[in-house]
Amino acid sequence: MAGPIVRWGAVLGLGALWWWAVLRLALAPDAGVLEGAVAAGGWGLSLLPVHCVPKDRATGAVPSGRWAAAWRATGRVAGTTTASPHRRSDAGSGLS
Repeated sequence: MAGPIVRWGAVLGLGALWWWAVLRLALAPDAGVLEGAVAAGGWGLSLLPVHCVPKDRATGAVPSGRWAAAWRATGRVAGTTTASPHRRSDAGSGLS
């Protein structure tokens, strides 16, 4: 029971601190580096990907090694191609 209460207290307290810094930056002529650091830090934290999960637990995730298995199945060495080289504009009509 204490876990959720502490978590909500921290969220509300840090949110109030962030809003104090933002409002002080916007309204007070003597706002300084402290308010700017708190506001920028809170904004930066909002960019964190908090909804990410490890790949092995993600629904619909592509398994690791999928591309390596696909290359092995084709029997080719990675980096080789069977495409024809482009003709150069001064190459003429080619070999006959």
